[in-house]
Amino acid sequence: MKLFPYGHATHPQWRMAAGLVLAQLRAQMTLPDYAPEPRLALVYITDHYAQDAQAVLDHLRQALPEVTDWAGTVGVGIAVNNAEYFDEPALAVMLCNVAPAHYRVFSGVSPLPADWADAALVHADPATPDLAELITEMAGRTQQGYVFGGLTSSRTRSVQFAISADQPQTLAAGGVFEGGLSGVAFSSRVGLLSRVTQGCQPIAAEHEVTEADRHVVLKLDGQPALDVMLDALKISLSEPQKAIPVVRSTLVGLSPAGQSGVGRAGNLGNDVLVRHIVGLDPMRQGVAVAEHLAPGMRLTFCQRNVHAARADLVRVCAEIREELEPEMLSIEAINAFSDDPVPTLPQAGKRIAGAVYVSCTGRGGPHFGGPSAELQIIRHALGDVPLVGFFAAGEIARHHLYGYTGVLTVFTTD
Repeated sequence: MKLFPYGHATHPQWRMAAGLVLAQLRAQMTLPDYAPEPRLALVYITDHYAQDAQAVLDHLRQALPEVTDWAGTVGVGIAVNNAEYFDEPALAVMLCNVAPAHYRVFSGVSPLPADWADAALVHADPATPDLAELITEMAGRTQQGYVFGGLTSSRTRSVQFAISADQPQTLAAGGVFEGGLSGVAFSSRVGLLSRVTQGCQPIAAEHEVTEADRHVVLKLDGQPALDVMLDALKISLSEPQKAIPVVRSTLVGLSPAGQSGVGRAGNLGNDVLVRHIVGLDPMRQGVAVAEHLAPGMRLTFCQRNVHAARADLVRVCAEIREELEPEMLSIEAINAFSDDPVPTLPQAGKRIAGAVYVSCTGRGGPHFGGPSAELQIIRHALGDVPLVGFFAAGEIARHHLYGYTGVLTVFTTD
């Protein structure tokens, strides 16, 4: 698998941006390290182009007739290698060098068959009813139970792209959709590594939910939940002018029953779901959160923290690099540990052919210290690799819907 050609550009007129992107793609496709004839494209646009989504897709397809399958969505910002385009008109395209037999574009008019795929890239409309259940169902249609992606973020149309030459339904629909889920599913023959990076820091000890009523936690560790929260935040309802801003800036991290959500280093674990506090219930001494609760769950009060977000992003990038590049022993060390006069050398590691990064809209720009700082961290850790993605209204990983996180997924090759 060769490197994935990719291009990106910003311009007030989408045709000019598309021309710049196409020039980059065509130039890379002539280079020996890049794939010359990929069939699958991922396309991400900012919402400045959302009203012209069909025209953008038609133009790209006509300019690249060898690319038969397209998937993507819109965001208030899009991500590329070493840069982000936030709140400005921009377009990014990556051509994935994956054999047609090992991927399938899906959408509402062409659903994904059960047990066909190993994993799937999913784009979803945040206004879709029962979205969390649909994501869980989609994960259940994959053999690994793993999906990755995010929710469309747009101030205009929440469009998705999904079109395949092998699927007449998508061709008839034009390839631009609103509502529901769409994306690309991949077979086990496609090498993928994916990690979730959290953007919040615990500010108090972890508690067990011992009593709850749907979205309201009533007791934590057997104590009234409101009292526990006020004590953890060091505030009092008798001073509402001081208490309200603190509560508004506080989130909760939720973990499954019997599973701690805080690591040894004091950071939130990968499986923690961060949710907003949406209200207080003084009559029942409860705290309402934006998630259905059940006794036994673990709850941690937390806040957004730039230093924790940077450190966790570096950590997940390092984990990917370590998995791709196992430590190599010297010939002398191999001989010292082996009785074989001609020992087998360790296999070479893998490299990144392309990457997709989906980050929360609340993480982009200044949250990491400046424009494009988040993507620059990834570039520093992973190197100069093809990367596209978008800033989402919610991030998808495994079978969960996350918030304030980043989901980094890389395509690997020998």
